[in-house]
Amino acid sequence: MKLWKKNTDSLKEVETFTVGRDREMDLYLAPFDVLGSLAHIQMLESVGLLKKDELTELQAALRNIYTDIQSGAFELQEDVEDIHSQVELLLTQRIGEAGKKIHSARSRNDQVLVDLKLFLRSEIETTVNAITPFFELLQTQSEKYKSFLLPGYTHLQLAMPSSFGLWFGAYAESLVDDLISLKAAYDIINKNPLGSAAGYGSSFPINRTLTTELLGFATLNYNVVYAQMGRGKAERVVAQALANIADTLSRMSMDATLYLNQNFGFISFPPELTTGSSIMPHKKNPDVFELIRSHCNRIKALPNEILMMTTNLPSGYHRDLQLLKEHLFPAFKTLRDCIEMAGLMFSNIDVKPDLLKDEKYKYLFTVDLVNQLVLEGTPFRDAYIQVGRSVDDGTYQVPEQTTIKDPHEGSIQNLCTEQIRSLMTQTVASFNFDAVHRAYQQLLKTG
Repeated sequence: MKLWKKNTDSLKEVETFTVGRDREMDLYLAPFDVLGSLAHIQMLESVGLLKKDELTELQAALRNIYTDIQSGAFELQEDVEDIHSQVELLLTQRIGEAGKKIHSARSRNDQVLVDLKLFLRSEIETTVNAITPFFELLQTQSEKYKSFLLPGYTHLQLAMPSSFGLWFGAYAESLVDDLISLKAAYDIINKNPLGSAAGYGSSFPINRTLTTELLGFATLNYNVVYAQMGRGKAERVVAQALANIADTLSRMSMDATLYLNQNFGFISFPPELTTGSSIMPHKKNPDVFELIRSHCNRIKALPNEILMMTTNLPSGYHRDLQLLKEHLFPAFKTLRDCIEMAGLMFSNIDVKPDLLKDEKYKYLFTVDLVNQLVLEGTPFRDAYIQVGRSVDDGTYQVPEQTTIKDPHEGSIQNLCTEQIRSLMTQTVASFNFDAVHRAYQQLLKTG
């Protein structure tokens, strides 16, 4: 069954090639197709394109289909082209002629657009909910290990003292900025394209403001041509936001693989969280971090992949856009799996104390010595030269006091954990997911 079927069938090879994995990807969209249809038919009735009793019938049938989807009792039949056709077919089978009226004043193009935006909006919320406990874990570990000093590096050379408090806290604050960029993507997604039809609007007297409110969108994609042009752009900006999160996880995983290496020996994990070698009995490999790194690096490539797939497309709809789903949809779960595994690992980390007492780290404190001389009245440039000469001639000694009494915000002794938590709380609250939940509750409300 095809919504566009007329009197001629496509060649089987053409149909197989053009459908591709679209049916598989459509199952991601199933609940959102029903939600979009519930809003659409309520609008149709409000402008006289459906009778009241038809609306009531359609609402009941659509809510039953939604329940089937949520319970796993829904499937896309072999001879049905896509999710839109399947829902319309089920409606027609269950309530008759009224089921055929559901497609009035819309096209598959704006139907796909609204499904995509509702899906992306939902996946963003689920991702935010996955990041929040991981952020809290990083903050907890930051406070727990704030007194555990760690070599700081620039150019992968010994530089200055750092701490595991700073290290965990750095990645926690990185997630704040990642969620700010995800919120920007959410704001772009949270605009209603329904009513743009095939990209040029509808000649019916539709009410797009009503469907915007019913679906919990913040506002409209006003221009109907731009609403269609937003396909591809929406996926790309979301992919870029996911790539930012992936970059944080990838870099943290790279640090962990280095720190676990015996030449560093900063951290360890229980044997059951590492893997062994087929011939080397001593090995405890950081396979989890290596796979997080690789998965996340692949996600980091996704925005450019989508950009290339949409390069040089003129305005209007093009079938190229269908393939974006195959690349973007699975990335959400992959990223959340990586977050979950990183949480498992860092919940069980063992940090080695007193690292900096090792002789090889003594030069980490040259800056402290320079600063100590400056506090005693020596001009900075002279103090720098003096300490440099002591390193060169072998007379350098680690200063007795290696910390400043009044540390500034965000330093080793002043992690600003609560301030960072406040930033995260504000960012998460700014998504206002409750507005969407309330809208859906009204659409699905029976009686």
